[in-house]
This record gives sequence, C-alpha cells and structure tokens, in this order.
Amino acid sequence: MPSLNKQILIAACLGVLIGWLVGGLPVEAGLREGVLYASSLVGSVFVGMLRMILIPLVFTSIVVGVANLQAHHQVNRVWMATLTYFVITLSLAMGVALLAANIFKPGAGLSVSLFADAMEQFEARQLSVPEFFLHFFANLFQNPFAALADGSILAVVVFALFMGIALVAGGERYRSILTVFQEFLELLLQMVGWIMRLAPFGILALLIGLVAEQDAALLITMLGFVVLVFATTLLHGVVVLPGILYTVTGKSPLWFWRGSREALITAFATSSSAATLPISLRCAEHNLKVRRSVAGFVLPLGATMNMDGTALYEAAAALFVANLVGIELTFAQQMVVFFTAMIASTGAPGIPSSGMVTMVMVLQAVGLPAEAIAILLPIDRLLDTVRTAVNVEGDIVGSLVVDKIAGNAEPGLETGPEHKG
Repeated sequence: MPSLNKQILIAACLGVLIGWLVGGLPVEAGLREGVLYASSLVGSVFVGMLRMILIPLVFTSIVVGVANLQAHHQVNRVWMATLTYFVITLSLAMGVALLAANIFKPGAGLSVSLFADAMEQFEARQLSVPEFFLHFFANLFQNPFAALADGSILAVVVFALFMGIALVAGGERYRSILTVFQEFLELLLQMVGWIMRLAPFGILALLIGLVAEQDAALLITMLGFVVLVFATTLLHGVVVLPGILYTVTGKSPLWFWRGSREALITAFATSSSAATLPISLRCAEHNLKVRRSVAGFVLPLGATMNMDGTALYEAAAALFVANLVGIELTFAQQMVVFFTAMIASTGAPGIPSSGMVTMVMVLQAVGLPAEAIAILLPIDRLLDTVRTAVNVEGDIVGSLVVDKIAGNAEPGLETGPEHKG
C-alpha cells in the first residue's frame, strides 16, 4: 500500500483531473450536481475535523513549548530569531511582488468598466490603520474561555504564552500540571494521526470542488494578474524560502518538500493556514525532526502572524488595481503599500471577513477605491490556494531555521528526546 505521502499526492492529482472533467459538464447536469454535493460534504467533514482539533492543539503545544524553552533558558533567543525571520521573509515576499508588478504592469491593458457592475454591488468594509491596531490589540487579551470557544487563535496563543511562562516560574510546584499538558499533547497528536488517514479523501473532495467551480471566462480576462501572482508566489516558495533554509541549515529543498508535502498539499486544498496547522506540526516534528518545543512555539505563531503569500498578494493586488484605474503609484506610495501590507498580513483577529478588510486597508492607504476589491473576489479562492501553501511553507521553514539557531546556541540540546511515537 502506498505511503500516506503518496496517497495524498495521488488524491491531489485525481482531484484536479476529476474537477476539470466535472467543470466541463452542463450546469444543469445531475451528475455534476451530485459530484459537487458529495465533494462538498466530504471536504467539509475533513476541514471540520481539522478545526475541531486546532484550538486545543495550539493551546497545548504553545504551553508545553514555552515551558520547555523557558526551562532551557532559550526563550529569548527563539523569540528574537522567530520575529527576525518573519520580518525578513515578509519583506522579501513583498519586494518580489512590487518588483514584478512594476516590470509587467498587470491590469494595464484592461478597463475598469469591465468590472463596473461588481464594484457597484459590493460594499467594502473600511478600516483605517489606527482602527486596525485598535482591533488587533483589543483582541490580543480576551477571556481565555471565550477565546477558546470562539477560535480566536492569537488570543489563545497569548494566554498560552503566559501560562507556559507561569509553569516554569512556579518550578516544582506545577510540575504535575506540566506533565498533564505534555500527556494531553501526546493524546492530541495521536488524534491528528487518525485524522490524517482521511486526508487523501478530504483533499480529493476539496480539489474537485475548487477546480470544477472556477469561472474560465473571468480567469482568461484577468489572466495576466493571475499568472503574475502565481509566478511570484511560486518564486518565493521555490527559490527564496528554500534558499534561506539551505543557507541557515544546509538542508536541501528536496528533503524539505518530501517532509512537508502533506502540509503543503493540505494548505493548497483547504486555503487555510489555521486548518493546516495540526498537519504542519506533525510534519515539522515527525518528518523534519524539529524539536517539539520550537515547533510548538513557531508554527502556531506563524499561522497568525507570518503570511508571506498573503503579503505578496496584497502588494501585487494594490498595483494591479492602480493600473486598472489609471493611477501611477510613486516610489513613496509603493513604500506605503509595502508597510501597510506587512501590517495587514499579520491578520485582524475578531474582525469578520478579516482578509477582505485588510485588503481594503492596503488600497485605502494609497487612495485607491476600496470598492475595487470586488474585482478580486471571483479569483480570490483560486489565488488563495497557492498563497496559503506558501504561508505554511514559510512557517515550517521558520521552525527549521529557528531550531537550528537555538540548537547552535545550546549544543547540549538534541533533537531526539522530544520526539515520541
């Protein structure tokens, strides 16, 4: 029987093929409707199971990770390495996007009148940079039970950070509580292993629905922008991130892609870094041998704060919209786009449709019409696949880079003892 890795790869290829065949059927065909319903049902169950385990896994892995890092006096070095890595990779992603958009000028040959109806019917929810920060910081500190129930990942991360530090500060008094958390984490990872057995079916179903429901005519109209976003995102994911990995750790890209393939394909199919997080943790720890304390710290934080693909997309989209409406952005305005997209890509927890809100914020920062986001909505789901895969890749590469830096700082720490089962 093929390995799980191969099963997922085969399922992804079959999903794209079947989706393409189903997409060619007449809209009123009963077979098309039946296949799409079945794929939607199976895909929803798979994503639902990932979301079910997500919050307890994030909370427990952060608590255990921080407690172990504190105990080894590594937490400051890991913090600094993680945040430095996030800033560098986000900056490189947006630099690639802005450079490519200036060279190829996507949207320059199109007329904004093509999208007039969509822009009139769409009401953009606007949020200024000060309002964004107000929402962002207000939602960092919440009632932990409410945050756990609502799935506010960043608030859960913050509470878990405090609890992990408190467990170490309490010393032997809280040793039994830490042991319970460690055992609970083992239990959750076993459940992730069970869910992963269904991953090939879930990915097959999700990709059938994604491919079958694309509007081919619209994609052709916006082909230049779609190709630019795919090309620049893949450049970042295939060249820039593996280059950083090889430079810091000496590990080859092929070794990395083999070890992280389950997570990358799941991210592509679900378009959700958060839903993919349980699989990312599993890949980092079991396949790539990142220490659990580092993976449990870097990956949940990265899933909410390190969005290379999203930052790249938002920067490229701002220049695309500017070209459509005939506005030439100056270098200073493009720097505003650069920094606003960096802020926006960290996400806005607690705000409904936060992805749309942050995209509007980037457009507003340089005076572009917020309603123009309606132009991007029909192709957003397709573009979201590859940028989410790169978001997840950036997080896993980050865990390897930080693990290497932390390991060099304290050579006595080995990878092996923290990996069980």
